[in-house]
Amino acid sequence: MAVIDLEKSRPGAQANEWGSGNSSNSSNGPPDLDEVFRQQKKKVEDIFGGKRGGGGGGGGSSGGGGANMNLPGGFFGILGIAALVAIGLLIYTAYYTVPSDSIGLVTRFGKYVKEEPAGLHFKVPWGADEVTIVPVKRQLKQEFGFATAGATNRSQTRSDPQAQSQMVTGDLNAALVEWVVQYRIEDPKKYMFDVRNPGETLRDLSESVMREVVGDRTVDEVITIGRQEIEDEALIKMQELTTKYGIGVSIDQVQLKNINPPRPVQESFNEVNQAQQEKESLINAARREYNKVVPLAEGEKDQRIRAADGYRLKRINEAEGDAARFNAVFTEYLKAPEVTRRRIYIETLQEVLPELESKIIMDDKSQQVLPLLPLGGKGLTP
Repeated sequence: MAVIDLEKSRPGAQANEWGSGNSSNSSNGPPDLDEVFRQQKKKVEDIFGGKRGGGGGGGGSSGGGGANMNLPGGFFGILGIAALVAIGLLIYTAYYTVPSDSIGLVTRFGKYVKEEPAGLHFKVPWGADEVTIVPVKRQLKQEFGFATAGATNRSQTRSDPQAQSQMVTGDLNAALVEWVVQYRIEDPKKYMFDVRNPGETLRDLSESVMREVVGDRTVDEVITIGRQEIEDEALIKMQELTTKYGIGVSIDQVQLKNINPPRPVQESFNEVNQAQQEKESLINAARREYNKVVPLAEGEKDQRIRAADGYRLKRINEAEGDAARFNAVFTEYLKAPEVTRRRIYIETLQEVLPELESKIIMDDKSQQVLPLLPLGGKGLTP
């Protein structure tokens, strides 16, 4: 490797070097370049002990001089390539792009500097500035008790999901609980710098809360009727703890997936569950029949009650009307008894006589009625 002194690379220095190395040619023109390079190579070998003893040293030196005739061009070529590589690395490390659903947190020598929105940005190159992309507009999730293939979030699953699903309920029974926590990064600065391993911290927090909530209920509640209550209570407690610890995330939803008993007792539990479902089915059928028959009977009952009320009101009104009419007639009768008696008699005859087929009207002075009756049959005449 050739070492070039920058002070001797100036024009004046080159002239002095050339003059001292080849004085015979100084007056006729420029010095011989091969001679100059051989002298430089000799100086380098003297400095680093490059001379090797024996008669072969001269031959080696001569051969080395011939081989180094292309040394300046090769050195500057390597230097140019190195410069291009350095410029490429400079450009490559001086800009970055933030996706549309994320922001960039810029740190300079490990210290937080600023927050950059989506788009193309520039930074201090050569690793002085480091940018961490944080997806703040995307909903992230963590899975417990199972694992989805192709997960991009490092804290989405763990290597042994079955260990997380094993829980003990409040009645000291075992259950395998699978659930999902959906969240968003609300404060990226807190998420990245205030908590160590925020993803794993959130997983530990979620698992602790779920074990607490499941431990307060029986296995029947956990598997059947208590799912919605467990989700709501776990969501509230997770939100409170993430706010208390300053993780910088917002819990959107806690969703229970498969909840099963342990495998050794799963078959027996399924039989019990099937019997409960049949019981519920029979109860629902009885309720349907009840809802079909009882409302009809209630309607008929109400109809008969209303009919009886109507008949009662009718009879009461008729009786009250008859009593009022009798009282009115009695009042008029007291005023003029003979006239009233005759009027009542005439009105009664008006009602009775039209209903009779034959009528016989007799005088008060008549003694017998036989001459007036048709005793001889149809052919007889009076």
